[in-house]
Amino acid sequence: MGSGNSKFNPATDLLDLQGKVVLVTGGNRGIGLETVRHLARRGAKVYLGARSESSANEAIKRLQSEGLEPGNGEIIWFKVDLSHPKLAKEAAEEFLTKEKRLDVLINNAGGMPGDDRTDGMHIITIVSYLSPFIFTQTLTPLLNETASLPDSDVRIINVASEAHKMTPSPSTIRFHAKEDLSPDYTRRFLSNFLVYCYTKFCFISWTKALQRRFNASDVSITCINVHPGAVDTFSHKFPLAAITGLPTRLLMLTPVQGAYTSLFAAASPVVAKEKDKYKGAYLKPFGVFVKPLKETEDEDRQEELWKLTEDALTEMGVSSG
Repeated sequence: MGSGNSKFNPATDLLDLQGKVVLVTGGNRGIGLETVRHLARRGAKVYLGARSESSANEAIKRLQSEGLEPGNGEIIWFKVDLSHPKLAKEAAEEFLTKEKRLDVLINNAGGMPGDDRTDGMHIITIVSYLSPFIFTQTLTPLLNETASLPDSDVRIINVASEAHKMTPSPSTIRFHAKEDLSPDYTRRFLSNFLVYCYTKFCFISWTKALQRRFNASDVSITCINVHPGAVDTFSHKFPLAAITGLPTRLLMLTPVQGAYTSLFAAASPVVAKEKDKYKGAYLKPFGVFVKPLKETEDEDRQEELWKLTEDALTEMGVSSG
């Protein structure tokens, strides 16, 4: 699979997840919904992270009607609001009161196109980077505790994007001032899309720094970035045809296909057998290794980003400690 086998089938190629606890943000639609579906069918207790209870319950009913039998896993709505880091941290703290283990965290919730800003931060920056950062940091003690259990296989899957390679002037990016977390592209064509690209640049850089910290602490947690492919979930918001000049439908995967790389990263036995190979990896469909922008692998930039992120969160009234 890691060498590029396109025959991956989540119905047959995932681990038995009985007794495992999984949390998927943005699990009520698109890639997230399909991810929840297959992990539950393998026996996991899956928390479907979503802001709206009604949309989450509607998604759960749909999954149950399409084949979640009593012998399969359980799907539970869990309120996750990423519109402000404070709300994201509160959600993670609530989760800590519910469970004594967390085997797989999938940060799937992504951009929320728009121009709103909070504390000087673009809403896309908040939803796609700052909130997932603090959400994960707050859950880290539980992830660490689970990793200490016998035969554990703890994974953090961050859904990134090849769009990070469209970040303007990546070689010049440094993280010294608050503005460096959320640059102003309002005078550029497709400004919100460029913000999205930039946040995915940050997302990948952070994931690699996070993996390095686990390695240094001798904690066996596997962090993986995945590019789901060009999935038809945001095409109505980000006009891909305007960028490529090609009809969007010729480029898109379905959400079902888009979930495959997340599923491979989250529950493939291949990853379990070769953990060191996959730690800090960046995968594209369907589980193929790919190199991100070289700037995301620069440890100095990663550390600048980490410190600036913590400082920005503190300024927003959210402690990451």
